[in-house]
Amino acid sequence: MTDSPARPPWLKVRFPAGPNYARLQELMRGEQLHTVCEEARCPNIGECWSRGTATFMILGDTCTRSCGFCAVKTGRPGAVDLGEPRRVALAIQRMGLKHAVITSVNRDELPDGGAGIFAETIRWSRRLNPGTTFEVLIPDFKGERAPLETVLAAQPEILNHNTETVPRLYATVRPQARYERTLELLRVAKAIDPGALTKTGIMVGLGETNAEVLETVRDIAAQGVDILTVGQYLRPAAQYLPVVRYWHPDEFDELKAAALAMGFRHVESGPLVRSSYHAEEQAGHVSGPLRPRATNDRLNLEMLPTV
Repeated sequence: MTDSPARPPWLKVRFPAGPNYARLQELMRGEQLHTVCEEARCPNIGECWSRGTATFMILGDTCTRSCGFCAVKTGRPGAVDLGEPRRVALAIQRMGLKHAVITSVNRDELPDGGAGIFAETIRWSRRLNPGTTFEVLIPDFKGERAPLETVLAAQPEILNHNTETVPRLYATVRPQARYERTLELLRVAKAIDPGALTKTGIMVGLGETNAEVLETVRDIAAQGVDILTVGQYLRPAAQYLPVVRYWHPDEFDELKAAALAMGFRHVESGPLVRSSYHAEEQAGHVSGPLRPRATNDRLNLEMLPTV
C-alpha cells in the first residue's frame, strides 16, 4: 500500500498512562472483557481511560468482516460467551459509569448476528446500574429487521450504527457492507423506536471529495438521525488503507455548520472525534441530561450474579 502523508501538528494524541488507565486495564483483564479502545487502537484511549470511560466490545475480539480501516482482527470467532453480559454489567458497576457504550465485532455466522447478547448486556447492565444510560454501536445485522428489533426491545437510550465513508469508497473501505443497507438501518431504527436517539459517524481522509461528504451527510439527515460524528481517519498500521489527506480543523468546523443546517440535533466534528468520544456529553447536547429509559427485564437467570 502507498504511504500516508506526514501527520500534521494538530493531530497530537495523549500517551496512555496514569492510575485510571492502569486500573481500567486491570479491570478489563480481570473480567476477561474487551474494549474497542484497545482492539481498534483508538487515538483517544489515553484521554478517555484517564477519565474513567471506556467502550465495551462484546461477542469476542474476532470479526467476521475485513474492513480496510479497522485494526480489530478478522477470522473465525470463538463460541459465544453467555456470561459476558453479567461481567460487563459488573464492570460498569465497579467503574461507576453514568453513561456506558457497548459495541461488538461483526458475528455474521450467528443467526441473530449477536443481537440477543446485546439485549442481554443492556438488561443486566441496567439491573445492576439503574441510574446509568446506555448507548449501543451495532453492526448492520446483514439488513435483517428482527435482530434490530431485539436490540431496541432492551430500550437503549442511543442506537448508533456508523456509516463510515461515502458510497463510492464502500468497496475498499467496507467491502462486506452496503451503503443503502446502512441508511435503511438508521431509518428503520427510528421507525421501530422513536424514543431512542439515533446516531452515526463518518471518517474523512480516505480519498473522498468535499461534495461527496456533503451528499453523504445529506443522505444521513434524510433518515432522521439525531447525532452525527465526523473524524479524521488515522491508519492503524501499514497493512491498512493509507491516509490520502488530513483535513484541517477549519474544514471540520465548516462541515459541522453545514450538517447542523441540515437538521441534525448535535454534530461532533474534529480531527480526533470518534463515535464514542465524549458520548455522554453528545447525548446531553441533544436533550439535556440523558435519563434512563424503562426496560423489559427478561434476564437469563442462569447467569444471576453471585455478588
